[in-house]
Amino acid sequence: METLADLIACEDVLMFVNAAITSTGQREFHSGEDEQRLSLDFLHLYMVENYRGLYAATLALDINDHNAVRIAKNLLMTGVRQAVEGRLIARRLALLPPQRVYGLFRELRKAKVNNRRTRAIMRDWLAARPDPAFDAVKYRGAVKNAARHAHLALDGELGPFLFAPSGRKVFATPLLETWRRAHYEAAAIYQLPYTVAEGFAAKHGIDRGAFLERIAPRLTRLETLRLQETSRGHQTKTIERDLTGMPLTRLASYVLGLSLDDRAKRRTELTEALRAAADRAAGRQAGTWGRVTAVLDDSFSAFGSVTKRRRPLAVAVACHYLLEALAGDYRGLWLSGRCDELLLYPYGPTPLGKRIMDALGTEPERLVIVSDGWDNAPAGLAGEVLRVWRTRLDPDRRVSIVHLNPVYDAADFDVRRLSPSVPAAGIRDAEDLPALVELAQFAEGRTGLAELQTHLADRVGTFLEKDS
Repeated sequence: METLADLIACEDVLMFVNAAITSTGQREFHSGEDEQRLSLDFLHLYMVENYRGLYAATLALDINDHNAVRIAKNLLMTGVRQAVEGRLIARRLALLPPQRVYGLFRELRKAKVNNRRTRAIMRDWLAARPDPAFDAVKYRGAVKNAARHAHLALDGELGPFLFAPSGRKVFATPLLETWRRAHYEAAAIYQLPYTVAEGFAAKHGIDRGAFLERIAPRLTRLETLRLQETSRGHQTKTIERDLTGMPLTRLASYVLGLSLDDRAKRRTELTEALRAAADRAAGRQAGTWGRVTAVLDDSFSAFGSVTKRRRPLAVAVACHYLLEALAGDYRGLWLSGRCDELLLYPYGPTPLGKRIMDALGTEPERLVIVSDGWDNAPAGLAGEVLRVWRTRLDPDRRVSIVHLNPVYDAADFDVRRLSPSVPAAGIRDAEDLPALVELAQFAEGRTGLAELQTHLADRVGTFLEKDS
């Protein structure tokens, strides 16, 4: 039988998971950066002190990179107490972008955290890097600091390159030699990673437009997308874009960053890319969700903030395409009433209540609401509609309803909810939608701490199996 303490623990863990999925400590539409950081700091300290095992287990969930790094740091700073914690940290670091991990190592060095477990994790992560020479060139200072902090003996030429490069007249490793030659030979910079080559280009006084055109073959897909507008501004040949294989939410952010004219001109290309990304994200579940209606928020608050520009709207657009792929019969209802999702932009109030009534009128088997939850036209109508629906019209819960919120509410230490009768879960990437819908059942109150612990244990087991 669930005790009051168990119910509180379940709510606390779900509250933290929602925060760890949605918040990055940056400014949001309704709260500033300081509020976000203070709120998130409190939650991390509260969880590591009161629910350490469950706190570590959240590394196996679809939390964002910012919070994954913070969890790893807090666990290492307080001393890893169980072997599974170390395995979870190591596995999660293997999935993070390298700059995030090097940032964590820098913070650990600054905090003077240098226990045996920390040194082992740093050593094993660095040893598993696919191209140590590439890391030594692109993240030179970070690799040097990590090697010093973990007392590592570097193989081959890495030690001399990092700590005494001027003592070598030539390196046998091609990339290291290219870096050496780039100091005095302009042609060599085009064989280096873009972020390194950029600094050398400035040193040699190379025209920006000419540099971008020649470095194009060395760019990653994301660098290509970021530099398209820059290349146009310098009147160079537009860097060729490649949208194939891009993650769905990231692709949606890219599309929304284009002008309305560009989106209209490239309608076929962009739509095909979004649907292909949605099909990849849906996988085997494609077409299995029956009749689905979505209420999607494109109100003015979907702009997000200057640091997370159009992020909430990008999540809603990505969810639209993913739900279209998951459903057998799908309808997407935008708050603004607009029907062309490719030409959306944040605009107008948030009439969630009216749109939810429209959605329920379509007789769906599943209703998904993607919104920051700030119902204001009129305020509170959405909660009342959902209350009446659950208590009077559908007490048997024939229609599954879930609210996915891409914005962390710093004041409430959680995502903003529409109604106690409807489960809410935080969402950062639309690709996580199927797993979050499953997790939301715990927020509905029909399952308790034991079931949540079992769910987390299963996720941890699956997460660690992938590394074995």
